[in-house]
Amino acid sequence: MRSAISLVIVVWLVIGFLAAWQRGYLTDSEQSCASVGTTLVTVVSGPLNYVGTNPEVDCPPVPQPSE
Repeated sequence: MRSAISLVIVVWLVIGFLAAWQRGYLTDSEQSCASVGTTLVTVVSGPLNYVGTNPEVDCPPVPQPSE
């Protein structure tokens, strides 16, 4: 039973990785909180990406240091 659950999880994540790759999230050179978060959420949501979900992450603005 454990191996079946493990296999389902691995297949789920592989499908999510493929969705992130197809959307170009893995080749984008810009790295920010939002881009990394969106990529991770896309991978975790796996096959749901192919039924219409489009997960995106917005990060709060980072406070700037005082001058």
